[in-house]
Amino acid sequence: MRVMVLVKATADSEAGVMPEAWSSEMMAAMGRFNDELRAAGLLVMAAGLAASSAGKRVAFDGEARTVIDGPFPNPQELVAGFWLWDVADMDAALAWVKRCPNPMPGPSIIEIRPLHQ
Repeated sequence: MRVMVLVKATADSEAGVMPEAWSSEMMAAMGRFNDELRAAGLLVMAAGLAASSAGKRVAFDGEARTVIDGPFPNPQELVAGFWLWDVADMDAALAWVKRCPNPMPGPSIIEIRPLHQ
């Protein structure tokens, strides 16, 4: 089963804030976690995303297309990074996420979404 593991954005991540502890200790811990995922044969892909200020949205309404420039509101609803994992089931994905270092310097949320088969 493939799952997309989404690291939700925060106001700090959207502002590009990289506290010292996050930029060194956190990156090392996340690197070790990614190495464990790779060694377990689960990691398909992983990446961090630029702040939404660098992004675009396209709104569809029938034949009309409207381009919306970032930044986008509600950082807690945005995605700051992701993994694509190939796991046995949702329980396995959940177990791995619980082992993950906190991806943000403060409170954060990681969402797990299965891909359509």
